[in-house]
Amino acid sequence: MGKKIRREVIAWFWVALVFLLINGTVGQARVIPSGSMENTLLVGDHLIMSRLGYDAGIPFTNVHLPLWRNPKRRQIVIFRPVIPGETTDVIKRIIGLPGETVDIHDGGVWINGVRLREDYAVGPTEPGEPILFRGAMVGKRGIFPYTVPPDCFFVMGDNRTNSLDSRFVGCIPRANIVGTPVMIYMSIDS
Repeated sequence: MGKKIRREVIAWFWVALVFLLINGTVGQARVIPSGSMENTLLVGDHLIMSRLGYDAGIPFTNVHLPLWRNPKRRQIVIFRPVIPGETTDVIKRIIGLPGETVDIHDGGVWINGVRLREDYAVGPTEPGEPILFRGAMVGKRGIFPYTVPPDCFFVMGDNRTNSLDSRFVGCIPRANIVGTPVMIYMSIDS
């Protein structure tokens, strides 16, 4: 009887270990917390995020290791927040890549002088003025044109009038990007 219990405990140990490794390095479930990505993603949408190639988190720690994959323009990514005191991961779309010059005027986004076609964007794209966010002013006046630094990405929400994004908080370091959504498994939109 003792050997059977020991085998069972060892088997469950391996199951738990594999689960922790998969959850920390392959994928995770997420819920959309705000309307900044509407109409692409809605508040309350439940999705599966792939971490494969982007980030490896060490279980039970806050240690994250960036991996080999870099996002591409127009790709939706999930990243750790850059605003001090914020703890909820953020989801936005990659607009500008490292080394590119991003400009915002005439209701659109310009990359290296060429207007970016954005069928997913809702509302006019404005440069953004400093705003009050949780009791503190966030944003800078007149940062455009903006050259994206190395190892950083310029991100924006699809709902341009309701998105606290790179127009206000600056670029997102590559080390903060943890994954990309691959599937919505439950949506409030029928």
